[in-house]
Amino acid sequence: MGRTDQSYVDLDDPLRLEFDYVQRLAETIDEIAPANERIRVVHVGGALMTLPRYVAATRPQSAQIVLEPDTELTEFVREHVPLPKRSGIKVRGVAGREGIAALRDNYTDAIVIDAFAGSQVPAELTTAEFFADVRRVLDDGVLLINLTDKGLEYARRVAAAVAKSFTELTLSAESSTLKGRRFGNIVLAAADHRLPVDALARRSAQSAYPYRVVTGDRLSQLIGGAAPFTDADSAPSPEPPDTHFR
Repeated sequence: MGRTDQSYVDLDDPLRLEFDYVQRLAETIDEIAPANERIRVVHVGGALMTLPRYVAATRPQSAQIVLEPDTELTEFVREHVPLPKRSGIKVRGVAGREGIAALRDNYTDAIVIDAFAGSQVPAELTTAEFFADVRRVLDDGVLLINLTDKGLEYARRVAAAVAKSFTELTLSAESSTLKGRRFGNIVLAAADHRLPVDALARRSAQSAYPYRVVTGDRLSQLIGGAAPFTDADSAPSPEPPDTHFR
């Protein structure tokens, strides 16, 4: 999309996940739901629906909703990279906040927010008010978020907003991104129960592009006094440098 890589799909192998952050999202789903176990997932942002395809392949009979407001993109997907028949994936042509607001309480086991307007995360998807509504929809489940940042000022404010609604939180990224040296992807996971931190840290460390997982006191220290984003005070994620591709 423009100059930014948005999705990678292998129609012959839905388990092939090229982007490192997508691997981190999939690993979290693997840890919270055993293979072949039916799971309910809502995806905010669809693009070519790489992760929904992965869930459908590893957990048949799962019920998934994709909230994707770009209806032209969805038509492109249906024509050129169609979803498998009886995948259990339903696409709704609505924006994330509108789509989440329409869901009933305790509707889903996981919500994945991986939505970009061009190369930036929309401001309305990172506020404390939005995360409170996400918490309402989750059935004691897990929230997963993909962000991009450099220097962590933006990510710290998003994490602070998430922490207002969830008791457990992890943040993971490549070391150079965590140290503020490099623009990159940052994955947040949140829940009201213990997250599989040790397993996620082990799997992240073994990847081709290792991520560090930060949680507990270390994450609280990282967030520090960052002000949570609110509907009255929000901003999109920083634009990537001209040389960067997600």
